[in-house]
Amino acid sequence: MLTFDKGMNDLIFSLDIGTRTVIGIVGKITENGKFTILANSIMEHNRRNMYDGQIHDIEGVTKIVTEIKKDLESKLGIQLKKASIAAAGRSLISQKVRLDKDIDATMEIDKNMVGALELESIQRAQEYIDKEKSREKLKYYCVGYSVMSYYLDGVYMEKLEGHKGSTMGAEILATFLPQIVVDSLYSVVIKAGLEVENITLEPIAAINVAIAESLRLLNLALVDIGAGTSDIAITRDGKIIAYAMIPIAGDEITEGLCKTYLLDFNSGEKLKIELNKKDKHEFSDVVGVTHKISTEEIIGSISDTINYLAKEISEKILEYNGKAPSAVFLIGGSSQLPNLKESISGYLNIPKERVVVKNADSIDNVEGLTGRLKGPDIITPIGIAMEGINNTNQNFLKVYLNREEIRIFNTENIKVSDVLILVNFDPRDLIPYMGEETSFYVNGNKKVIKGEAGVPSIIYVNDKIANLNTVLRNNDEINITKSMKGKKKEVYLFDCIPMGRMVTLNKREISLISDVKVNDIPIKENIKIKDEDKIEYKEIGYLRDLIQYMNLTDSNLELYVNGEKADENYLLKDNDVILTKDFNLDDKDKNSSHKKIYLNINGKKEEFEYNKSEFVFVDIFDYIDFDLKNPQGRLILKLNNKTPEYMERLKDGDHIELYWEK
Repeated sequence: MLTFDKGMNDLIFSLDIGTRTVIGIVGKITENGKFTILANSIMEHNRRNMYDGQIHDIEGVTKIVTEIKKDLESKLGIQLKKASIAAAGRSLISQKVRLDKDIDATMEIDKNMVGALELESIQRAQEYIDKEKSREKLKYYCVGYSVMSYYLDGVYMEKLEGHKGSTMGAEILATFLPQIVVDSLYSVVIKAGLEVENITLEPIAAINVAIAESLRLLNLALVDIGAGTSDIAITRDGKIIAYAMIPIAGDEITEGLCKTYLLDFNSGEKLKIELNKKDKHEFSDVVGVTHKISTEEIIGSISDTINYLAKEISEKILEYNGKAPSAVFLIGGSSQLPNLKESISGYLNIPKERVVVKNADSIDNVEGLTGRLKGPDIITPIGIAMEGINNTNQNFLKVYLNREEIRIFNTENIKVSDVLILVNFDPRDLIPYMGEETSFYVNGNKKVIKGEAGVPSIIYVNDKIANLNTVLRNNDEINITKSMKGKKKEVYLFDCIPMGRMVTLNKREISLISDVKVNDIPIKENIKIKDEDKIEYKEIGYLRDLIQYMNLTDSNLELYVNGEKADENYLLKDNDVILTKDFNLDDKDKNSSHKKIYLNINGKKEEFEYNKSEFVFVDIFDYIDFDLKNPQGRLILKLNNKTPEYMERLKDGDHIELYWEK
């Protein structure tokens, strides 16, 4: 019996709860910085408690975990209270999704827009998974994703930020884990009288000890070949970019041996295990015939099955990696099958030496690997222990999203986007949209006024501005203001027609725009324009049109424009000064009888002199400083609180209001 001076606080107890066996190891970090295995216990299920890594009989698995706990406690002379565990990689499901979205071509793509695109892509993948697994009634949530490609207007792009276009797209690979896997693992551990000290994913645990962190910048594949499934994890650019699984593994080989040599399953399994240990084999089949046969002959008889397994593994790697990786590491009990690694290298077209079976005794900084602990099936239990050392109490992060507490499975650096995926946050709330357009017709031609720009959302983490890629820590507070759609611009009549076009005829300003109608109704005020309104107006273009409009009927009429005699085909320009031959400014000023009128203009009493028969509303603009040529908003005109006619006669004491409404 072993005892420890520092007690159990220095110990790590890891449990690898597998389909066929449960492995428990206890170790500690010694003074030389190495992880030393102090005790181990390996037991097989006595019945089918699990299928493909999923616990089906919680009580049955609990019984084995309890036995392993007691066995280790007996060997160590202490009581174990906490355990590090892992969710099986074979429980993970990956889903590829391509999503394209229409965007405002005038807006530059920023980080938030790209993040929202990725977020919606993952939610689309979640919808596919939920639909596909609807009969199972399992809740899946995303534990990681990678972007395979970006697209701008359908063309492949390395990055989207800073570009402009009509559509942006992304193809992502998202990986999901059933919530029941975590829940059932917790149930077993708790029922066995333990607390969960740390939880990770088996592929992560395995990679962290099988592939050094310094190597993960390389494109590598780790394949865990177990009993019922082969689980694949792929690294690139310093992280795990994909998980995959094929439902073919060691049992396929065992069944092949059973069919070829008429063996029961247990005998076939025993023969499979011994293939990489002995050159000659002697066994009896179910009818009592004794076989004496070499390993080479046996491998030759099941070569089709071995090649099939290698082919399926290779094709899955190519599917999720897009190409052959730089190297492949094989772990798991069935990874030692003769000719398997050679067959995989052939299908991937990479050198044979780049497909390697990784044994536990090749792991750096681990001591106490004796007997069975040296094999490739011990990689994952050691990895689970190491994860427990490095990530104690970080199995779940607790964060707050808009004051609501959220717990999220901590597989790697958790970002704001991961939390939004978990809670099904609507990515459309992150992207600002332009306000609605206003479309109308001017003299039969369609015009469109775009809406105002939208207001983007703002993400805060602990009251500091952040983004979707901000890495979170325990108890972080996330607050998100939703984006706002831009307003629909208000459009007024005088914005749509050239109201500022004016000429002066005999000292009187005349607008060159006339007969204004909206939807066939004559309009004189600056009304608000609605969608599909039909605006019509006439424009006085030539001098002859002005003569007709002003009803100048004198047959001997002579007109001078800007001091030069002009004929009736003269094309009028803004601010032209037009005089009739008989109009002499000096004579008019001398001979005419001046008249006065008193008006209240914008609350101020004014006196005006004029020398014509009557003073009409439009004459005001000859006497006051009010610029009609440069609109500054909606023009408001009122005469005694009513909308006036331009030629309406004025009288003493009239109240007039005129201003630009912005």
